[in-house]
Amino acid sequence: MNRESHLVELVANDGIHIGQSTVEDAHQAPDGKLHRAFSILLMDPDGRLLLQRRAAVKTRFPLRWANACCGHPAPGVPVPEAAATRLDEELGIAGVPFEQLGVHLYRAADPVTGLVEHEYDHVLLGRVTPDVAMRPDPAEVAEVDWVEVETLRSGLATEPDRYAPWLAGVVELLPGGAGGR
Repeated sequence: MNRESHLVELVANDGIHIGQSTVEDAHQAPDGKLHRAFSILLMDPDGRLLLQRRAAVKTRFPLRWANACCGHPAPGVPVPEAAATRLDEELGIAGVPFEQLGVHLYRAADPVTGLVEHEYDHVLLGRVTPDVAMRPDPAEVAEVDWVEVETLRSGLATEPDRYAPWLAGVVELLPGGAGGR
């Protein structure tokens, strides 16, 4: 099934469920519909983050660097469960426990596709080794790279258009002792 026809949970600004929509409908301009999402940060023991460059066929922000994985839980599916499933689908990584870091609420319009991200984004941190077995799905991921947090922050400040617009807010939720500020 086309991912754009999957259902997402619409939420109010406080994260309370208010309905559902298809992925496609939730991302329509001009404003998009606020919906539940998740962003996974994967960190190695040296404090580096795994980034993925989104595939060229992605409907929103193609070929931009983003966190390891992101997606939308279907209505009624717990965020950690949906995140674990999506991490396996996109990168072939399974069995990673997550720490919930918080929520990043944002809206961003894609200048290339005209679609809008308006998300109540649950940010999850998983810890893995840099040699973790991966099988990136080429329909989702163009490439991956391990990056120092401060190098990433510098890139986000100087070349923001290379990155997905949610990435800066997601990285800001890193705890101080995990490579964050």
